[in-house]
Amino acid sequence: MEQAIAKAGALIEAMEYIRSFKGKIVVVKLGGSILDDLELQKKLLTDVVFMSIVGIRPVLVHGGGKAITAAMNEAGLEPVWVQGRRYTDERTLAIAERTLVKTVNQPICDTLNELGVRTMGLHSLSSCVVFAEPLRLENGEGRKLDLGLVGKVTDINAELLTTLCNSGVIPVIAPVARAKTGGKLNVNADSVAGHVAAAVRAEKLVVLSDTHGIRKDVNNPKSWISSVNEMEIEKMIADKIISSGMMPKVESCITALNGGVGKSHIIDGRIPHSLLLEIYTDKGIGTQIVK
Repeated sequence: MEQAIAKAGALIEAMEYIRSFKGKIVVVKLGGSILDDLELQKKLLTDVVFMSIVGIRPVLVHGGGKAITAAMNEAGLEPVWVQGRRYTDERTLAIAERTLVKTVNQPICDTLNELGVRTMGLHSLSSCVVFAEPLRLENGEGRKLDLGLVGKVTDINAELLTTLCNSGVIPVIAPVARAKTGGKLNVNADSVAGHVAAAVRAEKLVVLSDTHGIRKDVNNPKSWISSVNEMEIEKMIADKIISSGMMPKVESCITALNGGVGKSHIIDGRIPHSLLLEIYTDKGIGTQIVK
């Protein structure tokens, strides 16, 4: 009886959130263990289906770095890294594109379809919604570093995404973009998610990772921060509290906020129902970032 009452209480707590988010777009970036553990992925996608059924309009963006590295190893290619980014030549791009579309995107769409919702995979081999230009980094001495076929986002087809969401279809976006020249570019998935959220004026951006949000001490899991604003984020970057793997996620959240998104969140996708707990409960479970 007590367990049943607790469940009813959870539903009542969620009711106001369900009402306030009904009809709103929420962008979810899938990454980390979610992409490697199919059982974990199905549980997370079941939560996405729940969101859709109660009126939220989810848009999914996924990465696939580990799968691409594995595919490159099978092909006998050694990844080359430039300032933490994968150098991408024609052969690497072909492997990345095939892996992102066939190994990651299609199975996500298939699982969502099996769970009873309609989806559309959006990528460079179908309807592409992400457009980019070549990314050039500086080496600190004013010299540009060549990353090959790596891009930075210049435009998002928000009209198509909004149309799909309004039709009850869940878009699933792979981070291979079209260039103005007609070619293709590999783009960081976190960056894509931030730009997508800004373009569709999403209510929220939720970035799934393998860490419990942002920590004051990277080595202490209990030091995670429940809520932080943009100014505090800038200080944490300056103090090198935020660095390396967390940086693209934080930058994605800031891109979304600057584009008019209400709140951004970084949560641990390995925790059961972390997505629902962050959106539909008072306390949440990760770090929310606000303007």
